Amino acid sequence: MRDPLSVVTDAFTSFLFGKVETTRLPVRTSTGQAQAVYLPTAAPGLGDSGVIIGREVYSGKGYIYDPFQLYGQQLPAPHWLVLGESGNGKSALEKTYVLRQLRFRDRQVVVLDAQGEDGAGEWNLIAQELGITPIRLDPRAALDRGIRLNPLDPAITTTGQLALLRTIIEVAMGHGLDERSGFALKVAHAYVNESIVERQPVLTDIVERLRHPEPESAEAMNVAIDDVRAWGLDVALVLDRLVDGDLRGMFDGPTTVGIDLDAPLIVFDLSHIDRNSIAMPILMAIVGVWLEHTWIRPDRKKRIFLVEEAWHIINSPFVAQLFQRLLKFGRRLGLSFVAVVHHLSDVVDGAAAKEAAAILKMASTRTIYAQKADEARATGRVLGLPRWAVEIIPTLTPGIAVWDVNGNVQVVKHLVTETERPLVFTDRAMTESSADLSDDALRAAEREAEERAAAFVEQHVGDSESTVA
Repeated sequence: MRDPLSVVTDAFTSFLFGKVETTRLPVRTSTGQAQAVYLPTAAPGLGDSGVIIGREVYSGKGYIYDPFQLYGQQLPAPHWLVLGESGNGKSALEKTYVLRQLRFRDRQVVVLDAQGEDGAGEWNLIAQELGITPIRLDPRAALDRGIRLNPLDPAITTTGQLALLRTIIEVAMGHGLDERSGFALKVAHAYVNESIVERQPVLTDIVERLRHPEPESAEAMNVAIDDVRAWGLDVALVLDRLVDGDLRGMFDGPTTVGIDLDAPLIVFDLSHIDRNSIAMPILMAIVGVWLEHTWIRPDRKKRIFLVEEAWHIINSPFVAQLFQRLLKFGRRLGLSFVAVVHHLSDVVDGAAAKEAAAILKMASTRTIYAQKADEARATGRVLGLPRWAVEIIPTLTPGIAVWDVNGNVQVVKHLVTETERPLVFTDRAMTESSADLSDDALRAAEREAEERAAAFVEQHVGDSESTVA
């Protein structure tokens, strides 16, 4: 027990001069403060659930992304747009992303593989590694027991069939159907569906009915039978291309039996189709609608639909309308649509500007690889990117991209493991040039690129709130 005099003395001294003896307070800190000091150990900015993409160039933090985990909290829609010129790493990103997603048992992926070399699609190696046979759509092989997809497959609703037929015709004609041609198609389609019950109706049946309409159709409209035949003639000529023209064999018969829609990865190899021909958007429309009605089901699986050369979809108002519906319904069915495009100008300046804008709006995630300065500015205006991000895009080196996840903008270095490398780097030019560098030289070059990007971001970080005018 303390001396009473000492107690009184201490109390008086404290009153006059303040407390003499002080107690050392414990050191306390928050997780946020610790992360601010130790950036490389901070939690990833988008959370810690999903697939590893790489690391943020500026902070060094790991970058993890998963649209299914982020949907509803940080993402209004799970769809993703990937932009950039060839040779900058888009393909490697797509492939590693899919491989890493497939580690989750509840994930399924469909890829429309529109590129390739040596007679095989880009995804052929990955399919082989997973023990999967790509679905190769090839007009040359189709005549010899090749793969067929039937636009009139009974799995597709009659409304979906008619919408698909209209799209095929409108894409091929380059304009919408007039009311008379549309009526002729509708009547022919209804008659074929009602009269053919012993087998799958096919396009040949539609063409035959357009050329030889039923008299009852003309009587119902109080017009001559020759007029009804004339209304459907142009439609018949367009569909005839799929039946007896350069695309024959792929769509003019019953759907091939045995296509495994339960496989974790389904690859449609479109590499044998001329990418610049009218056949490609027609093909993508047919595959997209067929998948919508046969593959996407209201179960607990999460599905990813990745489309290379997606400008064929977004740049056609008729095909874009079909995919708009798919994207809207896909959100409640657990579908993430991934569109890979080289240049945004390919889609925003075309005839489908309105439809393209609607699809781009639904893509809450945008990844932009290196572009030329004028292209980067145009991209920034359309996507509403921060000014600093637009300025850094032309300086990006392969493997580094600007990621915009619903306004959360970061510069990210994509990381590829040694196991993934031989599967994802299928471009010979890229692999041969990389092979010429030693491992030390390659790592040094990567470090230099990352340091330049980090310095640029640090210099312009104050402008992160401003967007391109």
